[in-house]
Amino acid sequence: MRFGLALPQYDYSLPGIGSIGWSQVRDWAVRAEEMGFDSIWLSDHLFLDISKYGGSDHRHGAMECWTTIAALTSATDRVRLGTLVLCNDLRPPSLVAKMATTVDLLSGGRLEIGMGAGWYEPDYRAAGIEFRPAGLRIERLAEAVQIVRGMLQSEKFSFAGKHYEIADAYNLPMAVQRPNPPVWVGGKGDRVVKTAARYADGFNSVWAWTPAAFGERIALLEKSAIEAGRNPSHIRKSVGLYTLGGDDLRQIESRFENYQRVSLGASKDMSLDQWRADKLCGTAEEIVERVSSFEALGVEEVILGFGLLPFQIADEGAVEWFANEIFPLTASRQGA
Repeated sequence: MRFGLALPQYDYSLPGIGSIGWSQVRDWAVRAEEMGFDSIWLSDHLFLDISKYGGSDHRHGAMECWTTIAALTSATDRVRLGTLVLCNDLRPPSLVAKMATTVDLLSGGRLEIGMGAGWYEPDYRAAGIEFRPAGLRIERLAEAVQIVRGMLQSEKFSFAGKHYEIADAYNLPMAVQRPNPPVWVGGKGDRVVKTAARYADGFNSVWAWTPAAFGERIALLEKSAIEAGRNPSHIRKSVGLYTLGGDDLRQIESRFENYQRVSLGASKDMSLDQWRADKLCGTAEEIVERVSSFEALGVEEVILGFGLLPFQIADEGAVEWFANEIFPLTASRQGA
């Protein structure tokens, strides 16, 4: 099993900073590499409010995904660099393919490309982009994944679909990873899962899953892959989970109180028992057992968020504890 870290990216991501900046993102990327994480990840919003998570609709500043990923190629040496996930409609897929190729070259072949249909309407309004119904956004995502993978695999690629059409798109120089840097599709609904099964290299979903519930998504993924004439074993699987560990219940409760105190109202009325049901939470032994349950489903990587909000590090001690206590116990991790 491999482990990734969702990097702090928003104004709310780190307690007490007020406003996010390059130095915080860079420093946590470097720390993640030093602590032994296998990958680091950024999301793709122009800004973000937390009303979806129980907080206010105040908009928090954000570091832009692609340009920050590009900068992190020179700040790190080993960790893989991922997008979790790109909002498809913010950029033409042919541009995404070219940017991905360049980042893969800059990083020496360390890029993971996560793509999604988009959900945050304020991003669209701010960018002057029409916010289409979910079904149309997923249709566009399906075509975009084909274009991105096709351009990454070819020096010249053409595509004619319902939503996109490109002719003789050149993509030179080509990426380091062959046949292409992995392209993931992220989301939860049936249509997104089927899109991943039909067109993508992998499927991911975040941030709250039990093994049983995620197993249902995997079953649909594999059934859909077979129906599309693909080998289900060739489609990679990862999951993102909010994470909280400790030596005992007292330490876990203390850290959960820290999470609640700095999370701006998110999950403020939820007890630890309620919250932990579909998270990666517990003692080292409990966490390893839960990770093993996901591994049995074919999950190869768990991407960790250390807070009650996405891409938040509410308690840096929780990150250090995980690296010190869990990594040595998961001997099957790559590079262990």
